[in-house]
Amino acid sequence: MTRFPPHKALDAVIVGSGPNGLAAAVHLAQKGLKVLVIEAADEIGGGLRSAELTLPGFIHDPCATVHALAVNSPFLSTLPLTDYGLRWLYAPYSVAHPLDDGRAVTVSRSIEETAAGLGSDADAYHRLIFPLARSARQILTDFLGPLPLPPRHWGAALRFAPLALLPAERLAKLAFRTPPARALFGGMAAHAILPLHFAGTAAFGLVLHMLAHTSGFPLAEGGSAQLAHALSEHLRHLGGEIRTGWQVNALDELPPARLTLLDLSPREVLRIAASRLPAGYRRSLSRYRYGPGVFKVDWALDAPIPWKAENARRALTVHLGGTLEEICQAERAVWQGKNPATPFVILVQPTLFDPRRAPTGKHIAWAYCHVPHASPQDYLTAIEDQIERFAPGFRQRILVRHTFSAVQMQAYNPNYVGGDINSGAQTLTQLFTRPVFSLNPYRTPLRGVFLCSASTPPGGGVHGMAGYHAARAALKVLAARIKE
Repeated sequence: MTRFPPHKALDAVIVGSGPNGLAAAVHLAQKGLKVLVIEAADEIGGGLRSAELTLPGFIHDPCATVHALAVNSPFLSTLPLTDYGLRWLYAPYSVAHPLDDGRAVTVSRSIEETAAGLGSDADAYHRLIFPLARSARQILTDFLGPLPLPPRHWGAALRFAPLALLPAERLAKLAFRTPPARALFGGMAAHAILPLHFAGTAAFGLVLHMLAHTSGFPLAEGGSAQLAHALSEHLRHLGGEIRTGWQVNALDELPPARLTLLDLSPREVLRIAASRLPAGYRRSLSRYRYGPGVFKVDWALDAPIPWKAENARRALTVHLGGTLEEICQAERAVWQGKNPATPFVILVQPTLFDPRRAPTGKHIAWAYCHVPHASPQDYLTAIEDQIERFAPGFRQRILVRHTFSAVQMQAYNPNYVGGDINSGAQTLTQLFTRPVFSLNPYRTPLRGVFLCSASTPPGGGVHGMAGYHAARAALKVLAARIKE
């Protein structure tokens, strides 16, 4: 795609400065367009912000911390973000999954080491993951593409797709004989925020295992805001501009531009553009389905979490769900709008590997569980009970807590409708109709207006690919318009 000549007025306005909005802005600026990013909050980043949520000097990430998708993103990985101070840090283990017998199974970058920890399922793990990890780059290029295009790498796709389309619960039971191996895979797949008997949920477990063995799970030194900062500084280097504290309530409020890209969920698009959208498109957006929410807790701690399993103290992410059966029951209940008896908890302990995030000798951690959509309920006790199950004495380490209910998560970031951090349920069907059924899901019926949020393919996660693909779609339309 060629570089466009400069234009007297703005070429593109992007509403929203999350990873997709910033990625779209950067790609447009790379092509010579004059770009303005508008952000309603006082700080950029969307899900890439950091803040002192508990006590002074304790730097928390209200949303994302672990960025395996970012470092493997086909677009973000091409940008010179380290030139702007971004530094990735890694733990010895990307994931630990504690068990009730006091052990924990772990995932390191080495497939052999990971498999060895699974006992009699070692060979099974190697057979399942090794061929996929060897083709991870090709699989990710297609997996993070603008579905439903045919894959570019047929050999890798044929290895991945038959497994990925299975329910995670079924694949775990088909591939492994032992409860620890099944639980490990189930915990990875539960990042889908879907019941694990749903078709396609195996893809999430497979992709996370591949990422763990491709790069490991990194965090940005000093907080996730550092990734947003690097993206914004690169955008400014390319001539782009960012304005914060600007709440957009209608499309007509935006400055004139040849292109408008909205890093917004369908609900927010309807809020600012419903009067201008055709009735059929409005109905399609209104039928878009959001998934379960999350209840999140951030802690300031006076010492590391006292895990019974020593190797859990060397993992960045810890999955607290016990057995595969427990995880499946919890995720099924949440999808049905019920409170799980024992929630599946995802916990991250950043300061074991990034001491800059807390005063000397102190620590932070955060955890969330999946909850029914828009639930206002407090799950603090349930989450801490699950941690105490595998780390007795945890509560004694707590200095201060900060919580986000699902409702409060939406207030913090309006794209997280009902607390849904994926900006829409990532069911197999909705991957192909996200946010509407269209061969070009980024383009709206309005001239020059495009969607670039996680509510478009390839969905949630900090990878910027929805923004990148939307920018490419917009550039094609602009190029055709110039030729007219």
